[in-house]
Amino acid sequence: MPRYTAPVGDLMFVLHDVLNVDRAGIPGYEELDRDTTAAILGEAAKLAETVLAPLNPAGDKEGCRLENGAVRTPEGFKAAFDAMRDGGWTALDCDPAYGGQGLPYVLATAAGELFSSANMAFQMYLGLAHGAYNAIHAHGSEAQKALYLPKLARGIWGGTMNLTEPQCGTDLGLIRTRADPQPDGRYRITGQKIWISAGEHDLTDNIVHLVLARIPGGPEGVKGLSLFIVPKRLPNADGTPGARNAVVCGGLERKMGLHGNATCMMQYDGAIGELIGPPHAGLRAMFTMMNEARLAVGLQGYAQGAAAYGAALAFARERLQGRDATGVRNPAGPADPILVHPDVRRNLMDQKSFVEGARALVLWGATLIDRAHRGGDAAAEALISLLTPVIKGFLTDKGVETTLLAQQTLGGAGFTRDAGLEQFLRDARVTTIYEGTNGIQALDLVGRKLGADKGAAVTAFLTMIDALLAEHRGRDAAFDAQFLTPLAAAAEDLRTAIGFCLSHGAADPNAVLAGAYDIMHLFGHVCLGLMWTRMALAAQSALDAGGDAGFFTAKIATGRYYMARQLPATRTHLARIESGAAPVMALDAEAF
Repeated sequence: MPRYTAPVGDLMFVLHDVLNVDRAGIPGYEELDRDTTAAILGEAAKLAETVLAPLNPAGDKEGCRLENGAVRTPEGFKAAFDAMRDGGWTALDCDPAYGGQGLPYVLATAAGELFSSANMAFQMYLGLAHGAYNAIHAHGSEAQKALYLPKLARGIWGGTMNLTEPQCGTDLGLIRTRADPQPDGRYRITGQKIWISAGEHDLTDNIVHLVLARIPGGPEGVKGLSLFIVPKRLPNADGTPGARNAVVCGGLERKMGLHGNATCMMQYDGAIGELIGPPHAGLRAMFTMMNEARLAVGLQGYAQGAAAYGAALAFARERLQGRDATGVRNPAGPADPILVHPDVRRNLMDQKSFVEGARALVLWGATLIDRAHRGGDAAAEALISLLTPVIKGFLTDKGVETTLLAQQTLGGAGFTRDAGLEQFLRDARVTTIYEGTNGIQALDLVGRKLGADKGAAVTAFLTMIDALLAEHRGRDAAFDAQFLTPLAAAAEDLRTAIGFCLSHGAADPNAVLAGAYDIMHLFGHVCLGLMWTRMALAAQSALDAGGDAGFFTAKIATGRYYMARQLPATRTHLARIESGAAPVMALDAEAF
């Protein structure tokens, strides 16, 4: 089975050499000196490597089981959850007014990668509770905050979000779950929700369900949706869990992966719920949770790729097969390690260059969230809103591809369960599907985000690239050729693609929609090209200052690989975009 090793050194490089977090000017970031972040991430790494990772294959094999309406999580999950709670990991970036530690979101994101890579199914229990915490923190009443937030922050209670129903997923306007007003101001919630992650489990003594439902007499469609807190157990006057509410898990999904996380069908039979925010404003409140979830899913995508890459690299160093075409590298053995072969190197470099670029993109995105929420920066809020569908869609597509490449590195062994790579692939696969399929992310990008505020955010993004190019152009001919010129070409491809959208959107919307997926991927490659340029600059500065030559030289070489071998994909995506709708829509529906 693979042995997980947490990439603490790489996280530290991105946080301190690339993002310069302690000098970023974001409130609270002055506390993120190298010693502090190293200590926190070091402890997170120990937990990930020694507690969570060993439970991952066992949890996958055992899965969750439903017994008389109660879900039993795999053996060891409860003890691991208690360790996470007791260590304060559930409260890392939560508000100190409600029992949190108040650390920046970027640090929680960095730790979250380690936990997700080590055991994605387990980490989801914590992630969903954190999303419920954020939604209530942003939209709940003072009484709701006082009751629910301390318990969610400290990991005493769990949380979920309940959107999907049998007849609707993306089209939430079709939701039928009903919320009937009661004389005491509360509501009776009746309906069925499906595919609810962590909907029932034995890790906490209560679960706070956030449920989208309709109040009778409200507007049709999404404008008539309201959001409700529906606890598994109704709180007593002293805040302890009381009587069981009328909500049960009616069944567990049989899934391709994520067997350690309970995916439930939830039945609400007149369950007591409290309205969050005003009536008929539930979608806005739920999007507070969904947007965080989409960023977290982007992280899950590359985190599974990172775990798979680590296992593939270890195998490639040890597996002996064939001889190096340029000369024997292992004269004492019957063959050379497969790591010497160019095609294996290509495979591993594809994995490495994606994972490290994605890590930088997600951590940069986390700083934008902190800048927006802690500093009230509207431009940062607009930029992360633009990047959210790219982070979710591109990083999960490429994350699945990376786990597949890692499996391929092992050859026949990768196809067996004992090697463990197939679990990473199965678990990663859902990241392209849930929290809005990647096709929906692409439509969100071209339909809403690119044109928001007359394109201000995408203009700011491209201006940022232009400024970087102008600042460093001409200083070093090799750097110009290897980084700046490819980045400039990719950014121009993105400009051209956006221009195509603007010129065709009104007259021929299918032309834009047919290329939406390619626009998302083109944008994703430009983002990683930007990250790699910034990382190469930081690595060269560290080398010039006498830093670790092996680490920083490898970083620059990996960046050169991405710019030369991956970034040119923007031209292919642009050609597809410019082909318009005709190739996609040529067949009548009956001709398929």
